Amino acid sequence: MKYVLVSGGVISGVGKGIIASSCGLLLKTAGLAVSSIKIDPYLNLDAGLMNPLEHGECFVLDDGGEADLDLGNYERYLGVTLGRDNNITTGKIYQHVIDKERRGDYLGKTVQIVPHLTNEIQNWVERVAKVPVDESGREPDVCIIELGGTVGDIESAPFVEAMSQLQRRAGKNNFLQIQVSYVPLIGSEQKTKPTQRAISDVRSAGLRPDLIACRCETPLEESTIQKLASACQVERDQVVGVHNVASTYQVPLLLERQGFLHGIKDILHIDSMKKEQKLLDYGQIIWQEWQGLAMSQDHVFEVVSIALVGKYTTLHDSYMSVSKALEHAAMHCKKKLDLIWVESSHLEDQHEQTNPAEYYKAWHAVSTASGIIVPGGFGERGTEGMIKSAHWCRKNNVPFLGVCLGMQLAVVEFARNVCGMTKAGSAEFDEQCEQPAIIYMPEIDKTKLGGTMRLGKRATIFQPGTEWSRLRKLYGDKQEVWERHRHRYEVNPDMVEQLEKGGLSFVGKDESGKRMEIIELKDHKWFVGVQFHPEYLSRVLAPSKTFLGFFAASAGCLDSITELFKDTHDLSHREVRLSVSSLQTGNSLV
Repeated sequence: MKYVLVSGGVISGVGKGIIASSCGLLLKTAGLAVSSIKIDPYLNLDAGLMNPLEHGECFVLDDGGEADLDLGNYERYLGVTLGRDNNITTGKIYQHVIDKERRGDYLGKTVQIVPHLTNEIQNWVERVAKVPVDESGREPDVCIIELGGTVGDIESAPFVEAMSQLQRRAGKNNFLQIQVSYVPLIGSEQKTKPTQRAISDVRSAGLRPDLIACRCETPLEESTIQKLASACQVERDQVVGVHNVASTYQVPLLLERQGFLHGIKDILHIDSMKKEQKLLDYGQIIWQEWQGLAMSQDHVFEVVSIALVGKYTTLHDSYMSVSKALEHAAMHCKKKLDLIWVESSHLEDQHEQTNPAEYYKAWHAVSTASGIIVPGGFGERGTEGMIKSAHWCRKNNVPFLGVCLGMQLAVVEFARNVCGMTKAGSAEFDEQCEQPAIIYMPEIDKTKLGGTMRLGKRATIFQPGTEWSRLRKLYGDKQEVWERHRHRYEVNPDMVEQLEKGGLSFVGKDESGKRMEIIELKDHKWFVGVQFHPEYLSRVLAPSKTFLGFFAASAGCLDSITELFKDTHDLSHREVRLSVSSLQTGNSLV
């Protein structure tokens, strides 16, 4: 097993996740099976209860694990399926060690950070690194480990020590460290001192950076590279620049042009590893597709505006997977995405009185957008604004996509304004609601919040007589699809009959037929709501069908996109993806 550790210095948020994902992608193009692990040095067991305005979105995995958003980057770039154990937190490790101590597994020894905690971290990494994560089913050749935060933080110290020990345990040519640093631009001069200090801190902690990835606003100058190489005591080709580019999907191309993959291959002796020819061929196909998609955006001029009406819009990372899914759809439709962020509370009537400028600005964005998406969320704040945006789309034949909470509020809007249930609402906001269109799921624990929602990958069954469904056609007219879920509330089954009589079609339900999964209006350009979160399964090379349909409808090309998926229900996911890509790019890869 080969390990690549990606750590950061100077400041957090310099793009370690994108660089780690890009590194994994480049290794995959070399015919290797790649896995990823994210280490988060916080005491929370997972990201499930974290405020999205503080930490960004919570990413949900197939097994129901609620994880850091960087696992979404790994899955999107590498086309892999990770599990809850691929996200290590301080809370998980401490709980694991304490549980062992309570069972007596340490045989009366004094349990300490070193060696007991650090050993458990290494054991965890070695165990999870071997778990197959892609369609090949083979044990990964390389595991990318991203260490959250910055080296030198108190909370990350046990993990840094553990990685230092893993470096020795793995052995020569089996462990590589990439230190991501920041090179600020002061005036017109690129400053190297912060990076010099960061590298010094890393070495004093017991790690030896093999590659230094320098985040910078402008291309790294040759004099800056030479200065860093000299001051940090590395060779010139061990310093790479990662400057701002038009799209994060161009970062792998930027790294590849600087010989990044060659450097990794040389240090880890990748070329001497035995590789399957089919994986080598597949890696080349992936790379050709990626290059085509990443660079095509530079030659696309038709812009499609999408208004995202949400309640956490002040931190865009709160909707990371949603924005990425829209980007994937835009690339495959050969259009440019103009994502407009609309705070849902600004659409509400009372906001017109308190801040009319924001109110009219928000409504201008909604009324001029080509399509509107209402994503998931929790709590009552801003929900009336979301309901109003759903009403606007329904009445004006504007493409609409409601995800999780967005779907539920679209149902509330329909109940109020079409079915005459003027007091319809959600039990999430009012437990005494007279006409609860949305209710608490009966099997969910109301007292314990962490990890108790309906989580993970679950089946949705398209109902008989829904062959007309635009969304179903994009799924290749399948009868059953699997998507990831994260919710506590659901459509009230007692109201379904009345809603259907009003014209709202529940085209998808769960296996029992009692839980509503997909709503759709038949005589509408695109009005779809899904209880699941399709954004979690969207990939750069395989966009979510739900988001692709919504974006295509907004761009006016839904019929042509749907035609690509016609009669593909018997093909594998990989074959569909490659065949669709070939049709769009004109290649003959398949």
